Amino acid sequence: MYLRKVADKRTKKTYLSIAHTYRGENGKPKIKTIMSLGNLEELRKQYHDPIEHFTKIAEQMEAERIATQSVKITLNLEEQLPRGEALRKNIGYVLLSKIYHELETDRFLDNARRREKHRFNTEAMMRLLLYSRLLEPASKRASFINKDYFFDKFDFDLPDVYSALTHYDKLADALQQHLHEQVVRQYNRDTKLVYYDVTNYYYESERQDGLRRKGCGKQGKRTPLVQMGLLMDRESLPIMYKVFPGNTHDSQTMMPMLAQVKRKFNTRRIVAVADKGLNSGDNIVFNTALGDGYIFSKSVRGASEEFKTWILDLNGYKEHGAGYRCKSVVVPDARVSMNVDKSNGRAVKKTVRVEQKWVAFYSEKYAKRAKHKRDEVIAKAMDMINKPYKYRGVLDYGAAGYIQNIKVDKDSGRILETKDVMRLDVERIADEEKLDGYYALITSELDDTDEQIINAYHGLWRIEESFKITKSVLGTRPIYLHTPEHVNAHMLICFLALLIGRIIERRLGGMYTFEQIIETLRKIECSHLSANIWLCDYATDFTDVLNRTFGTEFGRKHVTLAQIKNFLAQSKKIVP
Repeated sequence: MYLRKVADKRTKKTYLSIAHTYRGENGKPKIKTIMSLGNLEELRKQYHDPIEHFTKIAEQMEAERIATQSVKITLNLEEQLPRGEALRKNIGYVLLSKIYHELETDRFLDNARRREKHRFNTEAMMRLLLYSRLLEPASKRASFINKDYFFDKFDFDLPDVYSALTHYDKLADALQQHLHEQVVRQYNRDTKLVYYDVTNYYYESERQDGLRRKGCGKQGKRTPLVQMGLLMDRESLPIMYKVFPGNTHDSQTMMPMLAQVKRKFNTRRIVAVADKGLNSGDNIVFNTALGDGYIFSKSVRGASEEFKTWILDLNGYKEHGAGYRCKSVVVPDARVSMNVDKSNGRAVKKTVRVEQKWVAFYSEKYAKRAKHKRDEVIAKAMDMINKPYKYRGVLDYGAAGYIQNIKVDKDSGRILETKDVMRLDVERIADEEKLDGYYALITSELDDTDEQIINAYHGLWRIEESFKITKSVLGTRPIYLHTPEHVNAHMLICFLALLIGRIIERRLGGMYTFEQIIETLRKIECSHLSANIWLCDYATDFTDVLNRTFGTEFGRKHVTLAQIKNFLAQSKKIVP
């Protein structure tokens, strides 16, 4: 506290007050008037030197304030730790709580709970499962057991948690729509360009039912899978997700996602960007029928001879810096193959002609990387030829594809003896070398420049990064839940966790990664010291950045339980 002097230019008088400086929610300094004293001229009628007099009073008040913030602690060196109590808790989740409540997730869930008249607090359960997924990812049972890791009071039983998962499944679509509307309102989300991709998550169980189906696992696992499609905006904020059985082909997941976005999310024309796994005639025709657009990558090695000839023809390429060139052509009647359902339930292929642009680009850096990777595989192929007895499960190795006259037992994966001598397929290697460094895109956006299309496609790496985050930081896999309703609820929690982390990342200007943010919040913990006093032991320059950006108060060494409750209460206030 100090004596504050303010000069009024209009009246030309000086006014005195005792004020206190503190930091507000946004981290900026604020001034609070503790006592208004009046104008200096009037005070001189009562005091010989008002400034000296009230300066001493302000100093005394400050000393008293500091004294009330100091406590004496007596430590008993013989004292035993209480059993069964959580003496160390996380406090970094205050920031997660802030974003969660700014998105009004609590209001949405509370309204849904009242409509269904649940006897238990499903909104509180979502907070527990969400904070645990971000800071201590584990099974639902383990998250419940460790609920005392947080200062929030979670008063429910484990069976209630599983009942809540069924409740979340019913709300999944509506909650995603609610979150989308909040992001549009608060962050001006633009859905003119969206990124789409699909990945899968494995189970530990071998049993197949419902969503649990064996398919093409991206992690090389042979256990059942569940597929998840994810739609993301150009700011890396997820828009929506959808769960599919594990044996669903990637290309079959895109149409249901885009149809739901168009129907429920009030989006206008969108351009979907996706990898070659989603590049199918069905998706191209579907997007065109909706009046939307697409940018798909196209396999160069698996393309038609006509397409390969065009790719390798150097005519039309423009240089864009050292070792990089691109070209494009508009094809008025490009042929795409789509499935048509017959009355007997069988699908037949039908060729449809569409107008699209082909874009090709070459990167010398990509060419060197492709050659390096292939050389490693060829070296393994040579070792297989020379020492076939070393290898088991040969079908798992891409090297077998470079060997002629190789015979493999499909059950054991062993290389079988044959009269024909195994040798390298030099023709295949030569054909692949010609296409090293070449990439191709097909698009409906005929008026966009080659650079605009290529740059839009390059943003797809962020959705691939999001999948890596879900699998590593958020621990989405392996999945232990069995019913489709519980699996979908699990994915909903992971989706919300990804959205909150991405929002924090965005508000920090992209200066810190998702992993850095979560790792820091995990370390912001405190230990019970005495009575209502907690000892904090983690602070860095980054926590100071969080304080300035979000108005948090990380970095205090000692905090009272009342202060912690106040921090949490402030995080739940919605700022208009």
